[in-house]
Amino acid sequence: KKDKTRKQIVVGVSVVAVLAVAGAVSYGVMQLNKPSAWEAAADAKNVSAPKNTSGDDGTTVVIGKDSAKKTLELYEDSRCPVCATFEQSVGETVAKDVEAGKYKIKYIGATFIDNAANGEGSKNALSALGAALDVSPEAFLDYKSALYSAKFHPEETDDKFAKDDYLLEVADSVDALKGNKAFEKAVKDGTYDAWAMKMSKAFDKSGVKGTPTLMMDGKKITTEGSDNAPMTEADFNTAITAALKG
Repeated sequence: KKDKTRKQIVVGVSVVAVLAVAGAVSYGVMQLNKPSAWEAAADAKNVSAPKNTSGDDGTTVVIGKDSAKKTLELYEDSRCPVCATFEQSVGETVAKDVEAGKYKIKYIGATFIDNAANGEGSKNALSALGAALDVSPEAFLDYKSALYSAKFHPEETDDKFAKDDYLLEVADSVDALKGNKAFEKAVKDGTYDAWAMKMSKAFDKSGVKGTPTLMMDGKKITTEGSDNAPMTEADFNTAITAALKG
């Protein structure tokens, strides 16, 4: 009788264990099939667009004086090391030209490095740029410059921008964002995550294959004799002068 009881207990425990394993496997499969936060953001129907935007889902970002007749399209990925080189060497010149009313800039943000490196930094930085744009166009430009600076821009393989705390550390170097609670909340809450994903889709639809890419009047702006964006102030000034005349 004792042996029979022992067998029944063993069988009962085994059944519970099998059910527990089956439940765990089922839960694991459900979790694997559950869309990530970024996938959910990409599929979002309701998109909170930052101020100072226009167009579908607020993905048109044009900054500059209304009197400027030409627009420089600037395609960048926040994790892109070549974009960082461009911004560090030419970014100040672009900012001065925009301030002087030579041309406007139209910013198109990309996130393809995340796809290649299985990361989140490009997307997260783009969302934070949306939070800066909501503060002001000037805050957006200053924050973009800080993200690409030699001090803060990480190696391409280092996904630092995936961390909100690091993005906020960078923001502390921008007067308009330092201590700005609304900006901080938007970054931590991912207020502009869906907007960032819509912007990324706009980049994908543009046909541009790499960053940085500069265009004006539908034509690429490149260093003379090359298909690459100008990476020095001198080469940029030569190329942009020709583009403005065209």
